[in-house]
Amino acid sequence: MSAHDTAAAHAPDDHGAHDSGEAHGSLRGYLTGFILSVILTAIPFWLVMSGALGSATATAFAIMGFAMVQIVVHMIYFLHMNFRSEGGWSLLALGFTLILVVITLSGSLWVMYHLNTNMMPGMHEMRRMP
Repeated sequence: MSAHDTAAAHAPDDHGAHDSGEAHGSLRGYLTGFILSVILTAIPFWLVMSGALGSATATAFAIMGFAMVQIVVHMIYFLHMNFRSEGGWSLLALGFTLILVVITLSGSLWVMYHLNTNMMPGMHEMRRMP
């Protein structure tokens, strides 16, 4: 075996990243993500413009549902997050972040609602005055 053969045998190959579980984007994956993103944007736009659901509350919940699905599409197709990359730690960190965001937002909304209700009770009575 020559020195060149020894160096080639120990050199990393081009496919080493695929063996370690890292995902790389392909044109097909990016196009799939793009098409799904366009569809998940067009449907809520249509729901709002046509008033198909009839209720503003139902439309708002539908839009939030489509937004959550679109977040997942972006994470999978564009950020390449899955359980195999980095031993699953990237999704674990994402889950922890989402839990903190939900706690922060729900707590903030709860505090603001109760401040509005309890701090100025006289303001609600003043609206009834002529």
